[in-house]
Amino acid sequence: MNLKLSERINKIIPRIESKEFLESKGLGNEIAIYIFDYSPVYELEMRSQIEFIIKQVEKKQSHIKIAHVNLFKLIIAYLKNRGLLDRALKLQKEKGDKALYKALSGPLNEEKIAKEFIEAAQPDNNDIIFMSGIGNAWPILRSHTLLNNLHPHMQGKPLVVFYPGVYDGQGLSLFGKLKDNNYYRAFQLAP
Repeated sequence: MNLKLSERINKIIPRIESKEFLESKGLGNEIAIYIFDYSPVYELEMRSQIEFIIKQVEKKQSHIKIAHVNLFKLIIAYLKNRGLLDRALKLQKEKGDKALYKALSGPLNEEKIAKEFIEAAQPDNNDIIFMSGIGNAWPILRSHTLLNNLHPHMQGKPLVVFYPGVYDGQGLSLFGKLKDNNYYRAFQLAP
């Protein structure tokens, strides 16, 4: 991991433990969505860093509850629960990615996945929600449309999105290569 990324990661815990962060102060009635972007080269290391951050906060501030939802795992569980996973895998094998993407566009509609996300994250019972697995879920699920669908359901709880790509304050670029629609409602967690 490079030094700059390590320095940014070291800023996360003090930031999310702060009263201002937990109460979403100073956001001017904006939804409390924070993006922590990083090079996809560091994806595996970031996975362990996310778990480390959660354990450290739980150890130091036991009253702060963090829910971590991995989008890819959420999608797999959702398809499995609906009896669609095996059929989806068979379809992909027989007809390819495009056919799979088309077939799953209905069941994996962002509104439905937002509802599943909220059920998994339980903002009523948690202080902070972490989201990861965005790169694995692409192209079946687009992060900006999911984030737009989450806005009305987060109940003012901060959402930290660990994003393998670039967020410049105006738009998301997955893997630093795939430009998503402009998304300007989020804040950078540790620039």
